Amino acid sequence: MTIQWWQILLITLYAGFAFYDGNNTTFGTVKPTMAGFFAGLVLGDVTTGLVVGGTLNLLVLGIGNFGGASIPDYMTGALLGTAFAIQSGQGAEFGVTLAIPIGLLMIQLDILARFSNTYFQHRAERLVENGNFESAARMNLLGLIPQSISRMLPVFLALVFGSDFVNLVVNHLPMWLMNGLKTAGGILPSLGIAILLRYLPVSRNISYLIVGFVLAAYLKVPVLGAALVGLAFAILSFQSEKDETPAAAQVTVNAGGEMGDE
Repeated sequence: MTIQWWQILLITLYAGFAFYDGNNTTFGTVKPTMAGFFAGLVLGDVTTGLVVGGTLNLLVLGIGNFGGASIPDYMTGALLGTAFAIQSGQGAEFGVTLAIPIGLLMIQLDILARFSNTYFQHRAERLVENGNFESAARMNLLGLIPQSISRMLPVFLALVFGSDFVNLVVNHLPMWLMNGLKTAGGILPSLGIAILLRYLPVSRNISYLIVGFVLAAYLKVPVLGAALVGLAFAILSFQSEKDETPAAAQVTVNAGGEMGDE
């Protein structure tokens, strides 16, 4: 498949807007799932886009770039991984495998963009000291330009010049390595779930985890069905804790009154 110029333009613009959205409007376009969906929609294969984006989304659950920290940019990885998977015809596993090193490589570009952003921030500080708050706010918005470009430029170059590279890789990689990459791509969702469980209070809620595992692995309940069962358990747990709170408060009051009488 040959990617058309308008498709390259749309995906490039999405990369720039998604970074702005992640720091301002927060519509969710910075999420790998949304990026994969958009790339798949533009390129005519939404299913592949959702699989690539959804798999990468599992790797960022519980991870955030607080302060000045830089984390792998799997949004860009989802855009390019989806594009390369559709272009090569090798499937979503191939796209996921390519997307991971792309996301890791973007850390270096993110650091460079953050360094270039310091110019605008120092200008904003001087404007605030002089009482020019409107111009200071404008400087903060201008500071997003180098960081958006740090996403748009590699996406544009990869889509324009990457077709020959992708075809070269597909035609010259041995079959055993291609199968290995696809196997690694299939393992990644499990890795993402394991990372998520690392940050959740599993020991306290192990019963719910077992119920979910039985529903999915043995009863073959679809994801929506398992989610609805989880929602039902969450409502029951909330109502139970809500009913127990007034009773506990009443016991505390009574105990306090008895001590006062003594």
